[in-house]
Parts: sequence; C-alpha cells; structure tokens
Amino acid sequence: MHEQFADQDNHAIGRAGRRELIAWAFYDFANSGYVTVVQTTIFSTYFVAVVAGGAAGVSPGLATLLWSLSVGFANFIVMLSAPLVGALADVKACKKRLLLLSSIGCILMTALLALVGPGDYPLGMVLVMLSSVMFAYGENLVAAFLPELVPEEKMGRLSGYGWGLGYVGGLLTLLFCLGYITLAKHQGISEAEAVPGTLLITAFIFALAAMPTFLWLQERAVPSSVPLGWALFGASFGRLRHTLAEARRFRDLNWFLITMAVYQSGVSAVIVLAAIYAQQVMGFDTQALIVLVMVINVTAAVGALLCGQLQDRIGSAPTLAITLVIWIGALIGAYFAEAREDMWIVGNVIGIAMGSSQAVGRALVSKFSPVDRAGEFLGLWGLVNRLSVIVGPLSYGLINYWSGGNHRLSLLSTLAFFVLGLLLLFKVDEERGRAAANHPLTNDVC
Repeated sequence: MHEQFADQDNHAIGRAGRRELIAWAFYDFANSGYVTVVQTTIFSTYFVAVVAGGAAGVSPGLATLLWSLSVGFANFIVMLSAPLVGALADVKACKKRLLLLSSIGCILMTALLALVGPGDYPLGMVLVMLSSVMFAYGENLVAAFLPELVPEEKMGRLSGYGWGLGYVGGLLTLLFCLGYITLAKHQGISEAEAVPGTLLITAFIFALAAMPTFLWLQERAVPSSVPLGWALFGASFGRLRHTLAEARRFRDLNWFLITMAVYQSGVSAVIVLAAIYAQQVMGFDTQALIVLVMVINVTAAVGALLCGQLQDRIGSAPTLAITLVIWIGALIGAYFAEAREDMWIVGNVIGIAMGSSQAVGRALVSKFSPVDRAGEFLGLWGLVNRLSVIVGPLSYGLINYWSGGNHRLSLLSTLAFFVLGLLLLFKVDEERGRAAANHPLTNDVC
C-alpha cells in the first residue's frame, strides 16, 4: 500500500499552486489568535489574577500552578493520542476532515471561555483543556500537509512563511482585543469585565481566517481499504508500532525529537507563562501586556521569515543552534531585568528567538520524515511538542508554588532547558537524517 502512497505523493510534490500554499499558511494565521489571547496573554493572566485569584481566595503561587496543570493535562491527552490521530489521517486520507473538526472544537471552546468569571476556575480549567486539545490536533494535522505541498528544499521556507503569517494573525487578533478593551474602559467597563469579549473576538477571527484553508487546501493522500471500526484503529496502531520498531533507521530524527523535547519545554514555558511573569514581577497591566505581545509578534514574524531563508542556506541544525543561543541570552536578560523598559528589550529578543526556533523545528522534522508516513512522523513531532508543554510550564508552576510565588527562581528552570537543548543538538546529523528519510520503510504492516 505504501508504494501507492509514495508514487502518489511524489507525483504531487511541488504541484501545489500559490493559492493553495497561501491557504495552507493561512491556517497558522487563523489559529495563532488562540495562542496569543488564551494561552499567552489575556486569558492566562485573567485566570491567575481573577478567575482563580482574589475572588476564589487562591494564592498567586497556587493559581499559577492550576493554570500550568490545565495546560499540562490537555497536552498529556494529546501526547497519548496524537500519533494515533496522525496514523488515522494517513490510513483514511482524512487530514482535511479531521482538521475541520478540530478547528470547530477549538473555536467553540474558545467562545465558551467567555462564560468563565471570578471563582469559576474549575469550568475555566475544563474549557482550557478542551480547547488546547483541539488546537493541538489542528496544529499537527496542518503540519502533515507540508511534505505534500513543496519539495524538501523548500520546506524550510514555506514553514517559515507559515509561522511568520501566524504571528501576523496573532498580532491582528491582539490589536482588535486591545481596541475592544480600550473602548470598554472609556465606557466605564473594567479590564477584567472586558475579557469575555476578547474571547469572542478571538473565536470569530479564527473561524473567519481558517476559511481559505478549507476552501483551497487539497487532500492528496490515497485512502487504504481498511474498513471503519476497530480494524481501522488496529491498522493505525499497527502502522505506529511499525514506525517505532523501525526507529533505529531514523536515529537522527529520534535524537532531534529528544533535543526538541528539551528546548521546546523552555519555549512552552515562555509562551504559557511569560505574560504572567510580566504582570506579577514587572507590574504590567492588561493593556501594556497586549502591546508588549503585539510587539513580540512583529519581531517573531521577522524571526520566522529570516529563519526560513537562513536554514535553506546553511541548514536547519546550524540555524537552530544560533536560535538557542539567542534564547539563552534573552532569558538571562529577563532574569536580571528590574525596570519595565528592560522587559521591552528582552521581549523583542524573545520574539526573534521564538519565531526562529518554532519554524526550524517543524521543517527539520519534515526533512527527516518519509513522505508516505508524514502524518505519523509529524504526529511524533506533535507528541514531543505536547510533552514539552507538560514539562516546561509544569516545572515552572511547581517551582513557583514551592517557592511561594518566586517567578525569578522559576525562570531559572526555563533557562536550563535551552542550555541542555543546545548541547544535545550537536549530536544531530542533518544530512544523515535526510538520507534515512529518502529510503522507504520495509515490511509495512499495511
């Protein structure tokens, strides 16, 4: 069956037109508002300060831990199920249908977060978990289209364009939210009372901006003859087991996934908790946080675009090494920052590093993945990302709780992830990993 997959996919590679490439990249534009508003800026700080904060009588350290647990448990669910979803998408050639369902789920759960008020932290935790699971499925599924759209030598560039456009989407969503909060304050409505409206804005932009993806992105894979029911899941698990059994042939992919699990834990901690750090330590209010993250999104978009060009020239692994060095410098600066002006400088450096590291990670996994198993191998990429969102924020949250809310001490655990990730990266051989991906797997279970 995989010979059929390979022939079909090789025929399709490079044939995606400009409109379809834009439609693929536009999904990053669409779903980035969820990350910036719910996970990074507005709802995360609202949850810690208001939902689980003063009204519920929860200490700041415990409120931060509850937020970290919500995000961590959601990603634990995804970590267990993402490879199966990827294998299922390959077997039935239904990446686009699954992407639609996950998108609808994330949009609906985001809108329902508008119902969460002071003291409603159990409801908030459930909705955050559900929306995070749906978001993660969508992120994995859209990434699995990448090897079908362009040849290997252009994956880095297209991935960079997607991440860059994603930061533009996050920036635009935050801009609308900032306008709404500013207008609400002029009408006598507090920042906390305006938060539900920002969640509805985020859900609406996600739904609207995702339409080009579902109108123009094509499903090129060919479904197998495996019937619906338990046989389908058995075949999906069988393909996944076979991929894991063949892991020795993809040692650079596996080593990079370990490396990515480490440094991405640091990235995840920054994404989920940076706004909380800026609010609790540096005294930023909601409007200042939104402006800060908007500026970071601009620099992150620039970083993603530059990274896409750079890795196609010097290679993905050297580009990632440069990015990790930038991350280390940025977090050292954040640790010693005393004035709010320092956070503006650190934030922009973080933006450059964030856009670069995320773009290069997706592209490198795609280069190390056999084309006919893209769903499964990008599912493993998603699994590692989910593991990092468990380990990074949870380590930060636990240290913060045990230290009585000491965010600077928590930041040191985040810095350690980047240092260790840089050391592990030196064992990844990019050329050897690409060569292994170009040889089809043998003895396929399908």
